[in-house]
Amino acid sequence: MKTNKIIFYASTGLLTVMMLMSAGMYFFNYEEVAGMFTNFGYPAYIIQPYGVVKILGLVALWFFRGKFINEWAYAGFFFAFILAFFAHFMIGDGEQWGALIAMVLLLVSYFFGKKVQNG
Repeated sequence: MKTNKIIFYASTGLLTVMMLMSAGMYFFNYEEVAGMFTNFGYPAYIIQPYGVVKILGLVALWFFRGKFINEWAYAGFFFAFILAFFAHFMIGDGEQWGALIAMVLLLVSYFFGKKVQNG
């Protein structure tokens, strides 16, 4: 039981750090991120709203555990990481590993969160 909590908090904490760094890039290094999004074929106007959604998703992960909104946050991150992985993979920039690491952390957080919740 205690081990499950440690694994849950460690994985969720590392995922949080990754997402905060990513969202920070969206706000504080906009020009570089806009260049990446353009290379992916995505419009640059989604960058800042996407950064806000990442932060809101983290709030849902931490403060709404076991609730409907928490499940949606996990689902949203799941699809975002899959899309990020393939976007980086398809343009061949070698940056897909961050998305893969984030996906592993997300899955560990989700499944161990369920174990902690179910007690």
